[in-house]
Amino acid sequence: MNHMDSKTKKAIYTAAAVIFWLLVWQVLSVATGSRVILPGPLDALKALFRLIPTLTFWKTVGNSFLHIVFGFLCAVILGTFLAAASYRFVPIKYLFSPLMKLIKAVPVASFIILVLLWINSRQLPAVISFLMVLPVIYTNVLAGIEGTDPKLLEMAQVFRLNNAKKLKYIYIPAVKPHFVSAVNIALGFSWKSGVAAEVIGLSPNAIGTRLYDAKLYLLTDELFAWTAVIVLVSVAFEKIVMRLLRAAVG
Repeated sequence: MNHMDSKTKKAIYTAAAVIFWLLVWQVLSVATGSRVILPGPLDALKALFRLIPTLTFWKTVGNSFLHIVFGFLCAVILGTFLAAASYRFVPIKYLFSPLMKLIKAVPVASFIILVLLWINSRQLPAVISFLMVLPVIYTNVLAGIEGTDPKLLEMAQVFRLNNAKKLKYIYIPAVKPHFVSAVNIALGFSWKSGVAAEVIGLSPNAIGTRLYDAKLYLLTDELFAWTAVIVLVSVAFEKIVMRLLRAAVG
């Protein structure tokens, strides 16, 4: 009962906070006196309902989703593999460590402009999403492997556990919290960087390009509507991935 009460209170507080900020938004919109400068939440909602029934809307959302998710998944797989290889072979760690630090240090906008020199704008969101996620996964997974309890490894050696059993009973439990945390952080990075790449690169049939067009033609209500779409899609994807991940790792 207490648990249910706690969940109910949390839902009420969350709803109240959302309503409060929507009211603030509406008050600011009325105060500016211009829907071009700041449309109200109802204006943005109307714009969203205008977009949803169109085929172009679903093509745009689907295209952005596929590119960004593809880059994210590739980074998760390669980052995990490189972290394991870096732990197993020290020269690989020294080889990739400066590269990962460089990727984390360089601004996203710089990467977007540089990558545009080498590939077309269609593949840009996937590549940028990949680059932003890769060091997050690599660093956290490697930290998890290196943080494995040495006493457990000694015990495994005494009992002569094979590599498969060491992986299952020692390394995976040690890496699990680091991996889950890294994926959670990386999900947000992938969408922010991917959409930024679409805006700068003007990728065809992409959410970022629709944002740019809305700004260019002063369709501010559509600008807010597309922003809401980004938030909703990214949050939904994050919740699905994290639920599947937690179910998989236990």
